[in-house]
Amino acid sequence: MENQSKTGVLLVNLGTPDEATPKAIKRFLSQFLHDKRVVDMTRWVWCPLLHGVILPIRAPKVAKLYQGVWMSEGSPLMVFSRRQASKLKQSLNVPVELGMTYGNPSLLSGMQSLLEQGVEKVIVLPLYPQYSATTTAAVVDGLGKAFKQMTVVPSFEVIGDYHDHPLYIKALADSVRESWRERGESEYLLCSYHGIPKRFADNGDVYPQHCEKTTELLAQELGLGSDRMGMTYQSRFGREEWLQPYTDKTLEQLPKQGIKKLDILAPAFSVDCLETLEELSEECCELYKEAGGESFNYIPCLNDGDKHIELMASLVNARLLNGE
Repeated sequence: MENQSKTGVLLVNLGTPDEATPKAIKRFLSQFLHDKRVVDMTRWVWCPLLHGVILPIRAPKVAKLYQGVWMSEGSPLMVFSRRQASKLKQSLNVPVELGMTYGNPSLLSGMQSLLEQGVEKVIVLPLYPQYSATTTAAVVDGLGKAFKQMTVVPSFEVIGDYHDHPLYIKALADSVRESWRERGESEYLLCSYHGIPKRFADNGDVYPQHCEKTTELLAQELGLGSDRMGMTYQSRFGREEWLQPYTDKTLEQLPKQGIKKLDILAPAFSVDCLETLEELSEECCELYKEAGGESFNYIPCLNDGDKHIELMASLVNARLLNGE
């Protein structure tokens, strides 16, 4: 493809604090929680609450949690995202840069870096398999803000989701099978997705339908019935109702139903991060065992595994071919 060198890829994830310190956490959470896609409360109500109560209380607590999962190279989300970008660049032989919706590297810096490499068209790949206005649409909003600061705006297209892509389902299934080979098969596989307020879904967000489809296809690939596999939503925040069933409540009930050996997977997360390494792997494990569970096995995210990179390359190559 002659003009392939003029096409580049921007990998996008949510973002992460620069350091595991209260100051850095406060800076990151402030940007994240100011986004109306994430919290749509009236600003004059939300902003004083955020800066006067939530951030001063949460930042030190979250900093301690980050310190528990921080890697020598930095935040897990950033470490794995960099590895993904590097491997995808080698696979595709086109420029690939990272951009985060919140924090660094920004969407603006990622776009500018691609332009400096002679890129004229950008394929934007948000690493959210299931579409949600809180994540994928927030990327598009962020791109719009970035373009306002750029003199030359490249043509671009956004890969909206890949929740039912065969290579995504196969990569998930292979990660489960690998865990089974290493640790043995459990009695039940639980897919825990990041939650969103139920009100968002009621207003038309297709996220829950995408999560359900991913779970359904994964169950088919693994040959598991509803008695061996289920799905829940984690990480709810605030007092309003979020998508159900809740992960924590389910983990409290499963041992009472005779399920004492559990595998848990986080299909909505493309890389391991605080929500998987601390909330799922540690907090949820403790919760499950306190409720009577005996064996709890967290299956890592796809991260920079070969099957995951193959999926990303396939998603991008489909756009490269269509654009030629």
